[in-house]
Amino acid sequence: MNEFTPWHNEALGKKVVESLKKNGFEAEYCPSAAEAAEKILALIPESASVGFGGSWTVKALGIQEKLAGKGNTILDHGAPGLSNEERQDVRKKQLTCDVFLSGTNAVTLDGKLVNTDGNGNRVAAMIFGPGKVIVVLGTNKIVKDLDAAEERIQMVAAPVNNKRIGLPNPCTQTGLCMNCQTETRICNVTTIISKRPRSTPFHVFVVGEELGF
Repeated sequence: MNEFTPWHNEALGKKVVESLKKNGFEAEYCPSAAEAAEKILALIPESASVGFGGSWTVKALGIQEKLAGKGNTILDHGAPGLSNEERQDVRKKQLTCDVFLSGTNAVTLDGKLVNTDGNGNRVAAMIFGPGKVIVVLGTNKIVKDLDAAEERIQMVAAPVNNKRIGLPNPCTQTGLCMNCQTETRICNVTTIISKRPRSTPFHVFVVGEELGF
């Protein structure tokens, strides 16, 4: 990393934090993923049930393993060995967990969180149900506006996540969204959280590093 990138990350990150606060979110900037992980862990009681939205960003922080070590109830629909019925049951439990942890596909400079889902369980839990929602994102998720957010999802988030999951959708061949009509399509539900949902305590951590897709 060159000497200018940390400055740029911080400038953009703090701008977004300021916008998120104006939109009613609790928000803070962390220079490193390690610092963000430490602060997130401090917000979660040992008695809390914790849902995970399948975020590669959250996975990179190592939070799930640390919480499991503390004795927290972990709700991870991506855990190996689960049947389809068990995965669906975990998704439902995530909607009423004590804390829901997720990344975001994009955040605009004016503080809007933009996400696209296949089933809608992740975006549903971000809006209503859990006792608290915590979102963490790297500065690579920052975009100028809603049009740029949609472009980022089509050009980066959707193709890479399709490849990660191992789905046979066209974007795994082309590297960009083809607006496919397949049964395995994961771009079915798009949400824009413009302001903090009234009934949901919501904390956003912006990290001065590139995290997730």
